[in-house]
Amino acid sequence: MSSWKGIILAGGSGTRLAPLTTAISKQLLPVYDKPMIYYPLSTLLQIGIREVAIITTPDQQPLFKKLLSDGSQLGCHFEFFSQEKPAGLAEAFLITEEFIKGSSTCLILGDNIFYGNGLVDLAKEAMSSPAGATVFGYRVNDPERYGVVEFDKENRAVSIEEKPELPKSSYAIPGLYFYDEKVIQIAKSLTPSKRGELEITDVNKIYLAEGNLKVKVIERGVAWLDAGTFKSLLQAGSFIHAVQERQGLMVGSPEETAWTNKFINDEQLKKLAEPHNKNAYGRYLLNLVGKKDATH
Repeated sequence: MSSWKGIILAGGSGTRLAPLTTAISKQLLPVYDKPMIYYPLSTLLQIGIREVAIITTPDQQPLFKKLLSDGSQLGCHFEFFSQEKPAGLAEAFLITEEFIKGSSTCLILGDNIFYGNGLVDLAKEAMSSPAGATVFGYRVNDPERYGVVEFDKENRAVSIEEKPELPKSSYAIPGLYFYDEKVIQIAKSLTPSKRGELEITDVNKIYLAEGNLKVKVIERGVAWLDAGTFKSLLQAGSFIHAVQERQGLMVGSPEETAWTNKFINDEQLKKLAEPHNKNAYGRYLLNLVGKKDATH
């Protein structure tokens, strides 16, 4: 398996969430009890990716650095990059070219939240492919908001369209993409769309045309939330609250994920949790180690 690096695209202007985003990045807004970016970061850590490029707007980057530091506290390595203006998702590969060169890359959007163990299996399968690209199809009620994949009778992807007025299927492509190292050259070959952006759909179309795109359908049991609108942001917070209250388990905690994957040890987790020991988040993390100690 080739080495994998991650990219979190947390730039953009957040116009759909104004005035909430007038002074602060969308990806720093709370989704129940955590900053939004914790969720995609936790997804990358969960699937074993420890080297992560984080793309932000220039003015917000100090806030992201204050929140996430350099990743060493999680047994990881983070580097920060600036996107001057929204110029399309595929620009992420050009911005981070030196960081991802020679590696396969997983790109995740900073406002996308995934929940469910089945996702890890799908991601591991995607990461085991020696070449090409893997994206996912997820059934939604409003596919016209997304890139849409069309399947033939054998469930093979035959076309992809970006925000079509008349979608050919109900399967949207979520903001989690796996690419081999050729993605940089493909991104460089793109011309801006009518929106003036380098479209991720055009990247996927090139892989599809070459016969190197796998599209895996995400079945029931895995939830995908796009927290980029007022309604979806509220729904995401309500969903996280409901799951955590019901199960007593945290969703989207980078500290817990790093500890579970043995990127950090018990003492390191305690050190991260101590500053938050007066709230439920910190107590939960401290209790993880306490429960482990109680069983020995």
